[in-house]
Amino acid sequence: MEIARRQLGENTRAVHLPPPPESAQRPLGTPIYRTAAFAFSGAEEYAAVLNDQVPGYSYSRIDNPTVDAFARAVAALEGANLSRWPAAQAFASGMAAISGVFWTFARAGAHVVASTALYGGTYSLLRNVLSRFGVETSFVNISDLDAVRAAMRPATRVLYTEAIANPTTAVADLGRLADIAHETGALLVVDSTLAPPVICRPLEHGADLVLHSATKYIGGHSDVTGGVVTGPIELVSQLRATRIDTGGSLSPDDAFLLRRGLETLPVRVRRQCATASVFAATLARHPAVAYVDYPGLPTHPGHELARRQFDAGPEGVRFGAIVTITPYGGRDAGLAFVTRLRLAAPATSLGGTHTKASHVASTTHRQLDDRALSAAGIDPGAVRFSIGLEDAEDLISDAFVALEALGR
Repeated sequence: MEIARRQLGENTRAVHLPPPPESAQRPLGTPIYRTAAFAFSGAEEYAAVLNDQVPGYSYSRIDNPTVDAFARAVAALEGANLSRWPAAQAFASGMAAISGVFWTFARAGAHVVASTALYGGTYSLLRNVLSRFGVETSFVNISDLDAVRAAMRPATRVLYTEAIANPTTAVADLGRLADIAHETGALLVVDSTLAPPVICRPLEHGADLVLHSATKYIGGHSDVTGGVVTGPIELVSQLRATRIDTGGSLSPDDAFLLRRGLETLPVRVRRQCATASVFAATLARHPAVAYVDYPGLPTHPGHELARRQFDAGPEGVRFGAIVTITPYGGRDAGLAFVTRLRLAAPATSLGGTHTKASHVASTTHRQLDDRALSAAGIDPGAVRFSIGLEDAEDLISDAFVALEALGR
């Protein structure tokens, strides 16, 4: 029963303001539920929601409508050609999503087979953190399917790869890797950060779970961090329980920005891929460049696989927007190359509107020693370009000027 406002003191009246109006019209923008807690009609409803007996929201570390709206949107894109949309869970960062997967499916005594060409943070998690909890990892060349099969064991719980490897741009044969994983009862988990769902949808190729650092192409503007994992409900529900217990939940404000980024994802990625193709082909001809890693080049070992596995539009196959340039001269040349760039920014992260350049060995893969770099196929001088929305001619000119200064 509603209490008459005249019976309430001024402090109580200030706290118990009228609720916001409910609209019968659908908002085009995603509403932000910037609240930590939700109120209930009574104790029974409170308990029922907390125990997942009825749908609802209790506490934003557990679930939040804005966060759910983002996760469901990613699931719709990843499951576009599946018979039914998968489920998804959102996390506070890409590494929180990756950690959540391993905490859920690789318990003490488990074995993981992972690509040697991995993002440095993932490599460090597997080698330096999970190993302390009794999880053993075998790192293999993911392109050598015989080596992958030989590395699998009865205790293998996860076969982990990147759709496009960071930064070597190696392309994983997802269908054949799925077959190898499932032969031993393991899950194929694919980090598809560098191949968002307008390039590749790993679930269509047999992957069990696909994850993204949503900070990158999904957000697209270098102004938000987040992660997301998509897959069948029976796996994702287990992942949700881990997320709740470990606390790596996405905030509603960040979820709003990430969902908004999805609306322009096709437009941005088409442009970035087209520019990257021109950039890679042109830089490959420069005399100061030892080699260029980019799946769109016919000389790339994964070129034909990428043509079969990745989406094509009117502009052609989308081979991604990461181009790794290795100049002659080793580590010092790579550092000098990045320092002399004026348009491409030496900056963390990738997938945004600005083109970024990173000297791989000293930044994104600093966790790898020279031996691990060599095993991953990364030259100490390699420079990773994340192509943005600038004009291709300007990016090429900037890179040429920087390369000329190397003196070769």
